[in-house]
Amino acid sequence: MLWPILFSLQAVCTSVSHAMQHYPAAWGHYDVCKSQIYTEEGLAWDYMACQPEATDMTKYLRVALDPPNITCGDPPETYCALENPYMCNNECDATTEELAHPPELMFDFEGRNPTTFWQSSSWKKYPKPLQVNITLSWNKTVELTDDIVLTFESGRPEQMVLEKSLDYGRTWTPYQFYATDCLDAFTMEPKTANDLTQRTLLDIICTEDYSRGYVWKNDKTVRFEIKDRFALFAGPRLHNMASLYGQLDTTKNLRDFFTITDLRIKLLKPATGATMVDENNLSRYFYAISDIKVQGRCKCNLHANSCVFDKGKLGCECEHNTTGPDCSRCKRHYHGRAWSVGSYLPIPKGTANICIPSNQGPVPRVCDNAMLRCQNGGSCHHHQRCHCSPGFTGVLCERASCQGPGECDDQLSGRAALHRPGIGRLLALSLAVLPHMRLFPFAERPETRPPILHQKSENTCVELELSSAGTQKKGRGTCGQCAWRTIYVAILYFQGHSGGRRSHQ
Repeated sequence: MLWPILFSLQAVCTSVSHAMQHYPAAWGHYDVCKSQIYTEEGLAWDYMACQPEATDMTKYLRVALDPPNITCGDPPETYCALENPYMCNNECDATTEELAHPPELMFDFEGRNPTTFWQSSSWKKYPKPLQVNITLSWNKTVELTDDIVLTFESGRPEQMVLEKSLDYGRTWTPYQFYATDCLDAFTMEPKTANDLTQRTLLDIICTEDYSRGYVWKNDKTVRFEIKDRFALFAGPRLHNMASLYGQLDTTKNLRDFFTITDLRIKLLKPATGATMVDENNLSRYFYAISDIKVQGRCKCNLHANSCVFDKGKLGCECEHNTTGPDCSRCKRHYHGRAWSVGSYLPIPKGTANICIPSNQGPVPRVCDNAMLRCQNGGSCHHHQRCHCSPGFTGVLCERASCQGPGECDDQLSGRAALHRPGIGRLLALSLAVLPHMRLFPFAERPETRPPILHQKSENTCVELELSSAGTQKKGRGTCGQCAWRTIYVAILYFQGHSGGRRSHQ
């Protein structure tokens, strides 16, 4: 009896543990783009907003240094410890693998002993500033999902700027400033991420929290706090993601704030450990970075749930009839409406905003909510057909349906049958309407007349409903397909009718 209970408890604990492990980093699932469902018409696709899983984006970046010869080891150098200028037993030699410190060591697997790291040349040309730009490029738009973390092997910089680009490095904007003295370095009041509010989330701040010389292991890191900013909408433990999704959906600047194509780390002044630089021991001053973490996902505009790295480039595997590296346009022959980004709302599936097939030729949609409305309480389904209320039928639910034998007799008694005319005759009749502003002669009974015609004037398309009293203007729109809509509605009407009485104007 005890074993089943223990196994049940273990299963529950495993599920809870699994959920908690994924909870902080997975700020939203949206991992399914479509699923099959059963409808009245049979099996159909149900489309949902979707996005790739968050991952370590440093696996896919390119790194560039400016100046390009700033890495130590050519020629070989000996370095002293910052805390002890007389302990100078660290060597850097680019020609020896064990003593080289190239840029790729900022992104390798950590945990090795001794630690691997990139290292710059020392401050040999003091008082000329020792400045380095480290540019990380993805050639792809990326959405950040967790803090950016830099781990320094040497002392943390006394002055540094983290910058971002949204246009592949053509223009740059600051993300955050770092300094031991923000007023002195950047003429900015010092702040922390905890000082931000929902209204000031997009403010660029200068912080002094990450610029002290390190003593303890945890003092080696410099952060850009992404999750603290998420928490302003989603709560301290990111438990209210619906609030964050709503903000990301409706505030373009907020979504762009967490989106990048490139990052740039501007190292402006190395750690000195004192107020004055010791010019007799300049080999104490340099930059060294052992690890950079950038967690994020490919930006696919909520139209893909996977991203592939092929031939050195990242690209979304687009769904929803979209295409492009970011799924940012509709596929060929799927321009039935303008492309649109997917939406996180409503929770939990969002809105896919799929691209729909282009109209083949000049034939318009069967129905919509503007010019070709379903009548008598009917609803338009995918612009392809009207779902009619009980008791009504027809292309636009314009006719009362006959429920049984004999019910149609009263409607047709005393009337001559109106035989279904050929398509050629319908085209001729339809085209005759437009230049002379005439309407088709139909029976006065509402169940035997077409509900809507579209009449072309010089600049507008006016929707008309026929009645025994004449015509009544119902609405207006563009004239692009006015004539074809008139022909199309008439054809659908006559094909759907089997009888009625002809009246004359």
